[in-house]
Amino acid sequence: MASIEEGGDSGHKKGRGVKKAKKLSTRVDMTPMVDLGFLLITFFVFTATMSTPTTLDLNMPKDVKDVKEQTEVKESSVLSIMLGKNDEIYYYEGKLLEDGSNFKTTTYKGIRDIIINKKKEVISRYVPDPECEAKAKAEGKPVSNCADKDFVVIIKPSPDATYKNTVDMLDEMTINQVRTYAMVKIFDQEFELIKVTEGIK
Repeated sequence: MASIEEGGDSGHKKGRGVKKAKKLSTRVDMTPMVDLGFLLITFFVFTATMSTPTTLDLNMPKDVKDVKEQTEVKESSVLSIMLGKNDEIYYYEGKLLEDGSNFKTTTYKGIRDIIINKKKEVISRYVPDPECEAKAKAEGKPVSNCADKDFVVIIKPSPDATYKNTVDMLDEMTINQVRTYAMVKIFDQEFELIKVTEGIK
């Protein structure tokens, strides 16, 4: 904000009886500009923070390339889960039968109970494994971890599944303490069964 201040007399006279001219000085008050500057800085910092992209850490299974390191699993201990559209979930236990009679459907609310029950079933069939138990003790882990070592969940997102569906299913692995799980490409037969099931509904 600009203001005009009056100064002293100039000391010059044009003639007799002429009053001295007053010297005027101009001063610019920068205080409002400083306030505006801080407002602009605050605005740009705030908008920059809002536009910063956020990332999500996914607890993904380890990618094993060496065939010797791949885990051999019992078909009876495997639970295969397919993710369809509209938050639909399809699953089967063990090996998929040719007629698809063991291919079932559920929801995200129901899949947790299915995982828990399958895990309990595998644990109930556990035969004491001295090698596994000795290794668990050496690593400072509970021996009870060996009871569900054969339990495997295979997650297969279909082309119609959303990113959220996949993240939710990975969360279920953590919540239900599934130690061994993998994410693989859905088989053609499984995808065809999903399409058939959707057509029936």
